[in-house]
Amino acid sequence: MAKPAVLIVGADKGGVGKTTVSRTLLDYFAAHQIPTRAFDTEAPKGTLKRFYPDVAEIVDMNLVPDQMKIFDTLSGSHASVTIIDVRAGLLSPTLQSLRDIGFIEAAKKGQITFGLFHILGPTITSLDEISETAAYLGDAKYFMVKNFINNTHFFQWDESTSASYFGKAKDAVELTIPKLNEMACEQVDLASVSYLSFIANKKANGETATYSFVLRGYVRHWLGSVWAQYDRIKLTELVATSAPTELAPRVQAHG
Repeated sequence: MAKPAVLIVGADKGGVGKTTVSRTLLDYFAAHQIPTRAFDTEAPKGTLKRFYPDVAEIVDMNLVPDQMKIFDTLSGSHASVTIIDVRAGLLSPTLQSLRDIGFIEAAKKGQITFGLFHILGPTITSLDEISETAAYLGDAKYFMVKNFINNTHFFQWDESTSASYFGKAKDAVELTIPKLNEMACEQVDLASVSYLSFIANKKANGETATYSFVLRGYVRHWLGSVWAQYDRIKLTELVATSAPTELAPRVQAHG
């Protein structure tokens, strides 16, 4: 049995699109038929759970019983991958808690696969998070994600800037999440379904929907581009799960 894998998606800064990334990860693993569960830390209302009611559970990362729900069940869960969508402002405290409970040490010993998708904003303030975050990670896989939501414009990092910030994170890998057409993004949100369900023209209950053919096409193209990034970092290999030979229908990046 493969060792459990925990992927944390977060940022200390808000409005950088972390839940969007969590949604693409859940769809990616679903397409590869890799059993995955998710924890939504936007307690008490939840954000991720609205799109994945059967997969995501709302927790409060500040509460020890809720931490136990996640980490005491890693080995016994049917899911080989656990995704934790960390709400804004809670990334550093969450990583500190992981260090305190011995999770970081267990990952160092190879008992758990640990990866962090750090969603970066366009400012120096966001980059300041890197050194703080890297201090907790040990040997975890560290992915720095530029998420181009809301027409975000990232300043150009020159060599000295890259060296001063990115150099603080050992073996960090950059990922780029392109911008999804605004109308398509809005329609998926209104439908409250996964990207895969929207592409397949399905409602949350599985019934056939009447989503726009054009908008479904934009989502398919965008999701394919995002998944190409996950393929590049060999994400299925990272989570140490043997993906089945037969995969669910894949979306393809075009162009």
